[in-house]
Amino acid sequence: MLELQKSCVRRLAIPGLVVLLSLASIDPSAAQSGDNHAQDQAKQAPGNPADASKDNQRKIDEFAEAAQAINGPAGNPECVWLGRRVVQLMYRDDLDTAFRHLDLYDRFGCPGGHVQAAFRCLTRFFAQIDDKVPNSLGNHVQACWINPNAQPPQAASVPPASQPATAAAAPAPTASPQPGSSPQPAAK
Repeated sequence: MLELQKSCVRRLAIPGLVVLLSLASIDPSAAQSGDNHAQDQAKQAPGNPADASKDNQRKIDEFAEAAQAINGPAGNPECVWLGRRVVQLMYRDDLDTAFRHLDLYDRFGCPGGHVQAAFRCLTRFFAQIDDKVPNSLGNHVQACWINPNAQPPQAASVPPASQPATAAAAPAPTASPQPGSSPQPAAK
């Protein structure tokens, strides 16, 4: 009786193992440990080929613009691509990934000072970057990559440097509080 049970188990064990392995090969994402990279790629696939071609053409135009505007290795396509990624990752506080990209940037012989200057430029535009506006960050990074000395436009509330003499002679309003009003903090 014991011999019969052993032979049945042996005969069923091999086909059972084959069935388990074939099930795992049908859905490879089920066998992965939490990494749904294939599913993420399927979600990111563009629905319209015209949109993809427009996006590719925009990228080509940006690289050509950078190559024309920047002399030296900072205008090379690999330096532009990696450098802009580093600046964007630093803006998003993903410093670990930014440093890994920066290692590649250095390995291609790209100038590290250009990344610093572009990020310094981007810090001047922090108030104008809006996450709700598509490509807001990317457009500012591209502008700062091409011209690291770019300045944001002056706000309308800032008075111009040359004021007429009559405006300077006008008396300043008093800072005494009005009855029934709460004190206002000083403007910075």
